[in-house]
Amino acid sequence: MKKVLVFTAIAEVVTGLALLVIPSLIGQLLFGQQFAGVAIPVARVTGIALIALGISCWPATPLIGMFAYSSGVTLYLAYVGFVGEFSGVLLWPAVVAHAVLSILLGRAVSAAEASSK
Repeated sequence: MKKVLVFTAIAEVVTGLALLVIPSLIGQLLFGQQFAGVAIPVARVTGIALIALGISCWPATPLIGMFAYSSGVTLYLAYVGFVGEFSGVLLWPAVVAHAVLSILLGRAVSAAEASSK
């Protein structure tokens, strides 16, 4: 069972990285259409989620996976906001919410590491 989980975790991380780096190619390969417009940032956020899922499953814990997801989404959404190509009314509140969650999760990770020593 552990080998299947490790294999799946690695596959999800690789897929997530591909969605981050080459989202249009992945769209073409999966759906026969290149991603365009708002589908690009959506695909990249999905990529971040898949990376975090892989981290949660192996070798880390769900807490570290959620920290990775929230931190990654904070940085990416802030980047999207600063570049200015896409900006909805909830973009900056989402950045702030994920930043707060990242801080809270980071504190929880630190506390968990301190208690395990």
